[in-house]
Amino acid sequence: MNKIGVMIVLRTDTDVFAEFEKAKALGCECCQVSVWDTSLYTDEKAAEILSAAKENDIEISTLWAGWSGPKEWNFTGGPSTLGIVPQAYRMKRMEEIICGADFAVKLGVSRIATHVGFLPENINDPQYCDVLAALRHIVKACQKRGICFLFETGQETPVTLLRFIEALGYDNVGINMDTANLILYGKANSADAITVFGKYVMDTHIKDGFYPTSGQALGKEVKVGDGMANLPEVVKRLQAVGYTGNYIIEREISGEQQTKDIIETIEYLKNILN
Repeated sequence: MNKIGVMIVLRTDTDVFAEFEKAKALGCECCQVSVWDTSLYTDEKAAEILSAAKENDIEISTLWAGWSGPKEWNFTGGPSTLGIVPQAYRMKRMEEIICGADFAVKLGVSRIATHVGFLPENINDPQYCDVLAALRHIVKACQKRGICFLFETGQETPVTLLRFIEALGYDNVGINMDTANLILYGKANSADAITVFGKYVMDTHIKDGFYPTSGQALGKEVKVGDGMANLPEVVKRLQAVGYTGNYIIEREISGEQQTKDIIETIEYLKNILN
């Protein structure tokens, strides 16, 4: 049975118990824990998260493993700053992602997800083999730990992502399907993308938005149901390929409006799933 949940972002000042209690109060049964600050990968923090999850009966489906260094979420600086594609940051970020896998083990979580960057579409691109080798190193390290590695969708076309998964050739590789990112980055229609790589989807970010209207900036994220993600069709196609994972709501704003939008999205999803 598919569960509905939210993102819980872990920062140095995060009240872990309060965040899990809030998720429970919203009616969530699961979550993803997102960590960008790798100094938080400690035994003490793992114990705190596990205690909060158990007390509130919240399943942690995936650890979202971030990385250090510059991040430009756009089409200009993005290709040279995001993920493991930029050579200048690749080695350190590989180590940080593997540390994320170690932290997932402490949490008893079997999956990590991350953005790997703007994967080269051309197999003859000089970076293609180097990025593939880096991914093999990460995926093999995850496999040794009993962890599945999930690509977060968005910065590459569905076919490019499929090509990399096939080239890796490991059975612990999958996809964290963000239902808005493919649109925000102008890469694909979200529902159609499932036709390309649907069998690899292991977790989701339920989000909505519009296509870019400039060559520099991403499209605009909006409340689920107000954009072009077409969630009813996305869910239908995921069900058609046998998806049994969770639906994790991600609303990238803050404050009271974020909570209001999440509550409305929970009801929206329940109506679709029923």
